[in-house]
Amino acid sequence: MEQDKSEEFYARLKEQLLENTTWPNNYLYKFIIPTDEKRIDQINTIFDNTGAVIESKKSKNGNYTSISITVHLNGPDEVISKYKEVSKVEGVISL
Repeated sequence: MEQDKSEEFYARLKEQLLENTTWPNNYLYKFIIPTDEKRIDQINTIFDNTGAVIESKKSKNGNYTSISITVHLNGPDEVISKYKEVSKVEGVISL
């Protein structure tokens, strides 16, 4: 069931990206993750060698880290591919 839900989500996202964006273009990802260097490194590794600009900021209490990643991509399929890779990182929330 969860798999169907995520596939529907990605299909809708792809449609919206095709309608509202001219490709290639920059895309901004935003994630929130429990503050844990290992998990943060996993996300950074996913965007290695892509020319991405990665900014991170810890929450007031330091329990969570928000990560903003701007990267130049060729189309919606690349956007979705990165979301799927990041979704494998434990505890990540995609905004």
